[in-house]
Amino acid sequence: MIANLLIGLREGLEASLVVGILVAYLVRTGRRDRLPLVATGVVAAVALSLAFGALLQFTSRNMTFEQQEIFGGTLSIVAVGFVTWMIFWMRRAARGLKRELDHRMAGALAMGAGAVVLTAFLAVAREGLETALFLWAAIQATGQGGAPVTGAAIGLALAVVLGYLIYRGLLRVNLSKFFTWTGAALIVVAAGVLAYGVHDLQEAGVLPGLTTLAFDVSAQVPPTSWYGTVLKGTLNFSPQTTVLQAVAWLTYVTVMMVQFFRPARPRVSAASPTPAVA
Repeated sequence: MIANLLIGLREGLEASLVVGILVAYLVRTGRRDRLPLVATGVVAAVALSLAFGALLQFTSRNMTFEQQEIFGGTLSIVAVGFVTWMIFWMRRAARGLKRELDHRMAGALAMGAGAVVLTAFLAVAREGLETALFLWAAIQATGQGGAPVTGAAIGLALAVVLGYLIYRGLLRVNLSKFFTWTGAALIVVAAGVLAYGVHDLQEAGVLPGLTTLAFDVSAQVPPTSWYGTVLKGTLNFSPQTTVLQAVAWLTYVTVMMVQFFRPARPRVSAASPTPAVA
């Protein structure tokens, strides 16, 4: 539940900030008459994201066990790829996001109502589809019934409230630190989803090593115990972990954390020619 709350909060706040930037631009330029068009695009993007999540759930239910494992494992790995890209993209693009969205909205206003709706739709749909896919994969990994869905819903609701308060100037948040630490936490969550995807593919026979365990702590951490449930819900921890799962988890976390916290390289400007000495 906690992991899904984090996903909902992080992704929802990104979408809320995007909507806030678009709305602020229209208000600042005296085009409040176009606000309903932005709302239309946002509602359409949310509806598409919900439909995508429902499609994933419906599709997986109408498969054989082996097909479900292949489907779930493959999409889990794809979801990790998307969320990894999103984490690093946000780290690079956060500073120029407002300028980019302002530019897009200015162009859309010049083109007409349909372009404004499309701009808002595309800006939110990207976040929504990524969120739907990653939440679906995370929920499949934890397998804890309705708790993960509740956690995601709480996270999204908090994100909407925070986004509104930030837009109104009633709340100041150091977004750089927020996205840094939530990004690091999401890397750990994504590593658990990756390990789950690997295990699914092992159960389907696509990957080897299903019976080769790195460790088995089922006696010390029973899956049905409260602490076993907490570890499963936050880190996707499995008491029975195969060697391939452990290698995938450790490799992903190590490589991604090193890359994520590595200082950005300063831009090197072209050197001025050295004047000749007479």
